[in-house]
Amino acid sequence: MTATSTIVAKLWNLSKALQGAGVSYQGYITELTYLLFLKMLEETKHEERLPKGYRWADLVSKGGVEQLDFYRKLLLDLGNSKIAKDPLVSAIFTDAQTALRKPTDLKLLTTTLDELDWFSARDDGLGNLYEGLLEKTTSEKKSKAGQYFTPRPLIDSIVRLVKPQPGEVIQDPACGTGGFLIAADRYIKSKTDELFKLSAEQAHFQRCEAFGGAEYVPETRRLCLMNLQLHGIESSVGDIDSLSSDGEALGKADLVLTNPPFNKMPQSVSRADFSITADERVGPLPFVEHVIRALKPGARAAVVVPDNVLFADGVGARLRTWLMNMCDLHTILRLPTGIFYAQGVKTNVLFFTRGKTDEGNTKAVWVYDLRANMDAFGKTRPLNVEDFAGFEKAFGADPYGKAKRKDEGEEGRFRCFNRKKIEDRNNNLDITWLKDTEATAEEGLIEPEDIAAAIVGHLKAALAEIEGLSEDLEVEVVAVAKKEAAE
Repeated sequence: MTATSTIVAKLWNLSKALQGAGVSYQGYITELTYLLFLKMLEETKHEERLPKGYRWADLVSKGGVEQLDFYRKLLLDLGNSKIAKDPLVSAIFTDAQTALRKPTDLKLLTTTLDELDWFSARDDGLGNLYEGLLEKTTSEKKSKAGQYFTPRPLIDSIVRLVKPQPGEVIQDPACGTGGFLIAADRYIKSKTDELFKLSAEQAHFQRCEAFGGAEYVPETRRLCLMNLQLHGIESSVGDIDSLSSDGEALGKADLVLTNPPFNKMPQSVSRADFSITADERVGPLPFVEHVIRALKPGARAAVVVPDNVLFADGVGARLRTWLMNMCDLHTILRLPTGIFYAQGVKTNVLFFTRGKTDEGNTKAVWVYDLRANMDAFGKTRPLNVEDFAGFEKAFGADPYGKAKRKDEGEEGRFRCFNRKKIEDRNNNLDITWLKDTEATAEEGLIEPEDIAAAIVGHLKAALAEIEGLSEDLEVEVVAVAKKEAAE
């Protein structure tokens, strides 16, 4: 067990002690974010980012009710940009409040943090420690996992395939806790000897300008900012809605990596530059339009989407047609079930490249079925890097999907469908050929939380289909009414 995993285990065990005090897993991680930020600035000798009198030593020097009262004031003041001049500090502590009610609970946390082996943790990487805590949260509460955490094996596989490069602008318009941006940064650092092979100017760009994006949920953005900072990424992630007018300000990117929300939200898209999904409810379809518009000519993207993006009629069909015209949609990965139950739908990854013209960019789509005849994924069978080995080999070494590929036929997992065949399917991209044994696979689930998550997933998927049908009927009714009024 590494020093980092030992510390993660110790910190996670504290959450059990605080559950009786009414602190949830999510609340506990948020609480730790505040305290770890203070402690890590002390450990890394960067306390100048904090105003004097608001540092770790000031907090731990107090006890009892005095400490808890000081902590509450500290959270309030550090979120005030007039007191905390450092923009990252004020962003992390904006609207911060503690869920702790007892002075003894705060003292337990501060004492435990003080006693940890920080020397070894720094050697392993403080960012890895924090990421470990985030992963613990989601693994403990699977039904919440998809809200802000994409499985790391999936992220790492995608990043290995698209090969982010130094100097590229990399964007995630729905950052969550920053998993894609951090993985891209990690990949680039592995190829550049931790940026030492780059010039000073290039290294500064990588740390401060290469990565960007947005996260609209305040608590999740807080976790994202902390995560980026601990991984040495100074780039900012905005607290904006990418599907509002603010989303245009994200600018153009060389690479977009994202796992946007799967569910439709009550509010509608309000982007003046949108034409395909304008006035659509906020959800996966408008996010795909954002990604396409955010790509520079020749730039590439990998986007996690639910199944209905592949087959939805109406706006969905128009979006797919537009996507295949504007971009080379070269690869679709059908993901296994059991890794995104929170959203209640089956998922895929779309790999595409923005064309240098706006017409006829997709000549053929390769589909890899990693869903049929797969294990039931859950607590007892987690997703791991080996699960993507076959797909990565079939995808090839070209990040634009241009490597030589082999159609494996009806018995294989990787097949090619030319544009004519897709047009004959009315541009429906929900393409299957292997026998789907999903039901049999789910019978193998044994953990109660996995079984419950599967049930919730199917119920949410059914509800999403009903909502989609209802919306289609409403559109038809409005169209008929307009036609009759015109006559």
